Amino acid sequence: MWRYRAFMSVQSIVERLPRSWAYALAVFAARFAFWFSPLARPRLQFNLRVACPEISERELRHTTWLNFRNHAKAYADLMMLPRTRISDLRPLLQVKGMENLEAARALGKGVMAVSCHMGSYEVVSAIWAATLSPVSFFAEELEPRALFEWYRDTRARLGISVLSLTVAGIRKVTQALHEKEMVITAIDRDIIGTGHLMPFFGRPAPIPLGTASIALRFGTPLLPVCVYRLPDDTFMAEAAPHVIAENTGDRKADEIRVTQQLLQHIEGFIRRHPEQWHVPHRIWAGSP
Repeated sequence: MWRYRAFMSVQSIVERLPRSWAYALAVFAARFAFWFSPLARPRLQFNLRVACPEISERELRHTTWLNFRNHAKAYADLMMLPRTRISDLRPLLQVKGMENLEAARALGKGVMAVSCHMGSYEVVSAIWAATLSPVSFFAEELEPRALFEWYRDTRARLGISVLSLTVAGIRKVTQALHEKEMVITAIDRDIIGTGHLMPFFGRPAPIPLGTASIALRFGTPLLPVCVYRLPDDTFMAEAAPHVIAENTGDRKADEIRVTQQLLQHIEGFIRRHPEQWHVPHRIWAGSP
């Protein structure tokens, strides 16, 4: 419970600060996290080395620091949301590939936006929920429970439904897609431990197949998307052309094939913006 109380104490301060001050405080906190994280920093560096094997050790260290800084700013964005108006957020967002999003929506079967752990998704989801269609996304249940409920309630106020990685969450996904809504999920990390080993940046990694399974069942278009921060602290949402999951009769093979197509886009997003892909967790064998 102390984690929840500490988080809420900081959040109550951050939400009252001007955006520039909130970011300054976030960068200050990122310095401590960068230097005093016994596992997060080496694991993140390991993952970035796999994703970008060509960079030097100096570049890797700098990229890791930028990664911590951007992630801290994303937390500040989240903490500021309870007092933020959508009308203030809209000018901060640019979209690249809007025609790809519209083409996927035009199919009339909902959209599954497939991404990785990058950027301030709450900001973009809130804007899309207010301007395009209701938005749902999967989220890992946090401990303590009170902290997860704060996340869920804060997002709900902005029109974002939070779905847990459970059978009940899957049922809600099918309902949302039936109502032609948008569901956002990430496939770069196997959170519940049921992923299938497949090449990710050339190395075998457990990757969840659930997204492809849902698309094969309902014919939902899969839209590769990433969100990243620009140098002026505005946001870019980038969408690639949608992927249609074609059913050949071999369900497992189809799930793997479709997921591999999505991973190719995800790898491209990460290679272009490694300083924003914050996954300080074990993905590949050999990680600290």
